[in-house]
Amino acid sequence: MPAVVLIGAQWGDEGKGKATDILGERVQWIVRYQGGNNAGHTVVLPDGQKFALHLIPSGILTPGVKNVIGNGVVVDPGVLLTELAGLEEKGVDTSGLLISSDAHLIMPYHVAIDKVTERYLGKAKIGTTGRGIGPAYQDKLARVGVRVQDLLDEKILRQKVEAALDFKNQVLVKVYNRKALDADQVVDQVLEHGQHFVHRIADTRLLLNQALDRDEIVVLEGSQGTLLDVDHGTYPFVTSSNPTSGGATVGSGVGPTRISTVIGILKAYTTRVGSGPFPTELNDDQGEYLRKQGGEFGVTTGRSRRTGWFDAVIARYASRVNGITDYFLTKLDVLSGLEKVPVCVAYEVDGRRVDEMPMTQTDVHHAVPVYEELPGWFEDISHCRSFDELPANAKAYVEYLESIIGARVSAIGVGPGRDQTIVRHDVLG
Repeated sequence: MPAVVLIGAQWGDEGKGKATDILGERVQWIVRYQGGNNAGHTVVLPDGQKFALHLIPSGILTPGVKNVIGNGVVVDPGVLLTELAGLEEKGVDTSGLLISSDAHLIMPYHVAIDKVTERYLGKAKIGTTGRGIGPAYQDKLARVGVRVQDLLDEKILRQKVEAALDFKNQVLVKVYNRKALDADQVVDQVLEHGQHFVHRIADTRLLLNQALDRDEIVVLEGSQGTLLDVDHGTYPFVTSSNPTSGGATVGSGVGPTRISTVIGILKAYTTRVGSGPFPTELNDDQGEYLRKQGGEFGVTTGRSRRTGWFDAVIARYASRVNGITDYFLTKLDVLSGLEKVPVCVAYEVDGRRVDEMPMTQTDVHHAVPVYEELPGWFEDISHCRSFDELPANAKAYVEYLESIIGARVSAIGVGPGRDQTIVRHDVLG
């Protein structure tokens, strides 16, 4: 069975956790392939239990599924242990979680530098979560990073930490007027954390490809979203990795020819956390309505999300750069109660109409949405379990989006619960 990629098609927070959880009942492996604990997935089980996952794949909540933190992820050891403990306290079996030996570790100095840098930048800040993700990826690309496998060799770990702190302590002390970190304390802390998960370290590239050879289903799960991709997003207001489908192969070790399906997750409207352009953003009562109805507060940060109408320009862009075959449209129920539902179909940039994503950063910042208004609906749709059960205007809204975003809408979320989903097409065949 080929691999399946599951990605966010907006600026993140689209509901990937729920989609992964639903697929998890039919798959054998779920892999997180990039990012760190700067992302959050909320999953609500049928019994009402709510789980907020930040680092561990959402498939951990489905018994029998093997979960992998891939080589493209940056792992904070302390956060990993806290998350594992929280799951185990609620009776979740975590024994099936494996960690790639080649994943990089977020070290205490990464977190320290991330926090002071954002404060130093002031109004020019990028809007990071302050969790050390960017600095960890910087070290990875500079070839001075600490990998999970280094926990198995204290000598190598100590050499890397001492070499890193020779420079980073200079930055902390002389640039930011902060206290220097002690190499011995850093090493001891990381080793102490590591002893609790060394049994999970594995050659996950090998295991995943062997699983595919056995015709098992592997789902590659991204965090954040397409417009936060460091190469394809609204740079520089992006994350430090590649959430797009190309990042799935790099961050997991599964080759591109083994991927058959790319599922994009879209909200029925649009949200964004942090700084950066957002053409359809609503800074009025309608924006507040979407925020309250949709519970738009960050799982990881608790920050209020910026809200706006659905943007078909970025949806078409996501379809193109990811090769999306199917969409999962989430939170359609949030739009219930609106008389009219605007959809952004194009932008006006300095007096000219633009139907596709603008090429330059300047044009993106100058983009003004061009809207088409669709009739709304007032019925409660949270109980609907088939497309035909939806009100006529809700169905028309979905069909209209499907006609302009470049891929079919195969599933629709009508509430936060695992069972509150309408399946129109079986993406796993």
